[in-house]
Amino acid sequence: MAIIAARRYAAGQPVETTLALTGEPRVAGPAGTFDWVGLAEPGAAEMELARTQFGLHPLAVEDALNPTQLPKVEIYGHTLFIVARTAAIEEGERIAYGQTALFLGTDFLISVRFGSTRSHTALRARLEADAERMAEGPDYVAHAILDFIVDGYQPIMERLESAVQDMEERAIDTFPEPSTIRRIFRLRRQLRRFQRIVGPMEEMSERLATVELPVIDPSARVWFRDVQDHVRRAMRRMLGLVETLASIVDTASLLEQHRQGQMTRQLAAWAAILAVPTAIAGIYGMNFDYMPELRERWGYPAVLGLIFGVCGGLYVRFKRIGWL
Repeated sequence: MAIIAARRYAAGQPVETTLALTGEPRVAGPAGTFDWVGLAEPGAAEMELARTQFGLHPLAVEDALNPTQLPKVEIYGHTLFIVARTAAIEEGERIAYGQTALFLGTDFLISVRFGSTRSHTALRARLEADAERMAEGPDYVAHAILDFIVDGYQPIMERLESAVQDMEERAIDTFPEPSTIRRIFRLRRQLRRFQRIVGPMEEMSERLATVELPVIDPSARVWFRDVQDHVRRAMRRMLGLVETLASIVDTASLLEQHRQGQMTRQLAAWAAILAVPTAIAGIYGMNFDYMPELRERWGYPAVLGLIFGVCGGLYVRFKRIGWL
């Protein structure tokens, strides 16, 4: 079975830890109790047992079994159906996605995980250690799961920010290599996909925090506002990374154009300096019998002095204007 844990809680304490999916209509516990069933990678048969036992809507069950849903909140009678997307960074800076669906009732919560490598076991233990908060009911647990999912976005942002910052610093010194440019475009695709898949989490958390919904106590909305704030921060960091990646190539191109301009000026300056001896040597290299200064004893040193004088003057001039 895909049941990771199934427990009944009273006053924030687990009172029954062996709940099973029998397919029989569920018998609700005393007032103040609720059930939390955690499923991981369940099959259609297991979800059918959960549907008949907890009275879940077939459309919600169908969506829970489809791990490619976008984040959303839907109301089915007295049950709230929430879909959230998980994300984790893998080797090669690839972002892998999963899905967690929540069926939230007045006295039960069913979590259905697909593709997520982060188990809820540690989260459940932490929540059970705080009986006062746990006693607030399944809506508080739903908030804790969503907050746990959103917190998983932070390591992704931190790792990508470190990689982007390193590329940005290197681009200042030298124009990026073709492999670096390919890496930049891969990261931009990954971040755009993150925005497309995870972006609706912001709208979903806002609805939970601001809209009056069944089975969510008005006093619990403040917890969902905290989730909304975390989602917004993650999305702002992601958008900042996209802008930074776009600016790296532009900035590197401008710096490279500046460096090429400096090289062009240097080449032009040296070409102008070398043009002087070339022109003089070209003139006196012509085969004419009658040319001035050819038979003068001071002709050769005078020509050399002229060449060095003009070239030296040009060198000083170009040096002052920053071409050399």
